[in-house]
Amino acid sequence: MKILVTGAAGYIGSVLVPRLLAEGHQVIALDNFMYNQSSLLDVCHHEGLVIVRGDTRDRNLMVKLMKNADGIFPLACLTGAPLCAKEPMAAQAILLDAIKMILEIRSKEQMVIFPTTNSGYGVGEKGKHCTENTPLRPISLYGKLKVDAENAILDAGNGITLRLATAFGISPRMRLDLLVNDFTYRAVYDKFVVLFEAHFNRNYIHVRDISKAFIHALNNFDKMKNQPYNVGLSDANLTKLQLCQEIKKLVPDFYFVEATIGEDPDKRDYIVSNEKIENTGFKADVSLQKGLQELIKGYQVIKRNQFANI
Repeated sequence: MKILVTGAAGYIGSVLVPRLLAEGHQVIALDNFMYNQSSLLDVCHHEGLVIVRGDTRDRNLMVKLMKNADGIFPLACLTGAPLCAKEPMAAQAILLDAIKMILEIRSKEQMVIFPTTNSGYGVGEKGKHCTENTPLRPISLYGKLKVDAENAILDAGNGITLRLATAFGISPRMRLDLLVNDFTYRAVYDKFVVLFEAHFNRNYIHVRDISKAFIHALNNFDKMKNQPYNVGLSDANLTKLQLCQEIKKLVPDFYFVEATIGEDPDKRDYIVSNEKIENTGFKADVSLQKGLQELIKGYQVIKRNQFANI
């Protein structure tokens, strides 16, 4: 198939585009390269790849690029609550308005597979897993815009939304502002971290498994379409304290302590069930421990702080 991927040179896209090409698909990769990243250079030799430097908000460009696409993966995003809070107008334009524009432009036959976020669950009920039927109560602008975009896609039909857990792992367009990546970097180089509200729970998923989930949704589109799916590691619903304990198994001199005062501005606290997508045949490949080992190795290459979306 021919797949248009927006934000193709981002953290997820840089892993997903090579995988799509390896699966035999043609890819139109759109990105504005706002971070001056070079993450698609290793696949430039591929005849099935077209790279376009441009903006997903450009209607004329999107009409042209979408014309012959079988599917659209709208990854372009101002990712994360801090960046969206800092640039709310741009966040609205990219996360929601551009999605609505894509839905207006596309034909009914064109598939849309969209990465939303399980941060839409906000604050869950203690001890109770969030399923796709759990009410969405996002607490950040990022979460609210993602939820609105998801609703627009599901209402329009012929789409799938993937409610991604907190991503981690090495990507050619690396990010250090993601929780697991950040804590592991601190463990390797700072040797300590101060935790605020260490009991808050999150679910996690490796970036390669996010890529795998997109391929799975594409290959099983008719069976899965018009529904949302949680995508995460079912054995990795962990508090921040538990996450640090897992890192310490690999970095023994890592010290962490919970602050007695202060609070985490990110109030998300939930555990998530991934049973629905697992029942379609999807299973994540990369465990948290394997991903941590990979990060520790990768941080022998990276010793800089520019790999963040803030």
